[in-house]
Amino acid sequence: MATASSLTDSSPAAHPEQQYLELMRQIWEQGSERVDRTGVGTRSVFGAQLRFDLAGGAMPLLTTKRVYWKTATREMLWFLTGDTNIRPLVLQGVKIWNEWPHARYVRETGQDIALDDFIQRIADDETFAERWGDLGPVYGKQWVDWPTYRYRKDGLYEKGKGINQVADVVESLRTNPGSRRHIIEGWNVAELDRMALPPCHKTYQFHVAGDRLNCLLYQRSCDVALGLPFNLWSAALLQRMIAQQTDLEPGELVWMGGDTHLYLNHEHLITEQLAREPQGHPVLEMVRRPASIFDYAIDDFVVQNYTPHAPIKAPVAV
Repeated sequence: MATASSLTDSSPAAHPEQQYLELMRQIWEQGSERVDRTGVGTRSVFGAQLRFDLAGGAMPLLTTKRVYWKTATREMLWFLTGDTNIRPLVLQGVKIWNEWPHARYVRETGQDIALDDFIQRIADDETFAERWGDLGPVYGKQWVDWPTYRYRKDGLYEKGKGINQVADVVESLRTNPGSRRHIIEGWNVAELDRMALPPCHKTYQFHVAGDRLNCLLYQRSCDVALGLPFNLWSAALLQRMIAQQTDLEPGELVWMGGDTHLYLNHEHLITEQLAREPQGHPVLEMVRRPASIFDYAIDDFVVQNYTPHAPIKAPVAV
């Protein structure tokens, strides 16, 4: 089976997390088995959809395993700085991007340094981090500094001022809420080959209905077991921040997946998680309204009523 439609259960008694679990079950039981870029192998469906209502502070924070929402939040705040070097994340104990620069270092230098030793050097040596910790023009660079070029009279091009898509969307939501162009795009075709990983959560579109801000995220490629729990939280968080900055109430988060897959070596995680039942309804409190979308800090966010099952570890495919 190569397609997946919306898995939203309209029953008022259904826990919002059930649609995630049903997507996981559908992929594992009916997905098309494929050879993927990493060589690990996946089962995949195409064209999945999940929907979450964020009213009342609700968030798509999974409870059938612990999701480290502060780690995902720190990553989102890092995106909004436009930085593309992992060192600020490393210094905060955020490990989710470590494997890609480590793999590049080993490949280009031939030195088989252990991942932990490599990351410690990133933390300790700013010059080393500048050379080996950069991921290329990934998410944040495209979001807040999309490159532009100007044609000169001598027939050459020169770099122009970068486009801050996030700031532009906040402004357009304030001044022209009915627009159909409230979009943040990460897929810069001209720079894909310079990125450690081309953007997976690539396109965000916002929509105002009354006083509610809705968000649709299109994700071209999605690791449902490890990536999607972070992606859902992060998209909802960005939606909540933009809603606060534009004096709107958070509405519905609509997530759409292109190649939506599970890795074959995640069977233990999938089996364990599908055996669990969701518990509780996490709520996000935003304790401060900063001056701009770029001024949030980790202490501005407090999650209440989060009582998840234990975490489930699984390897990341690089």
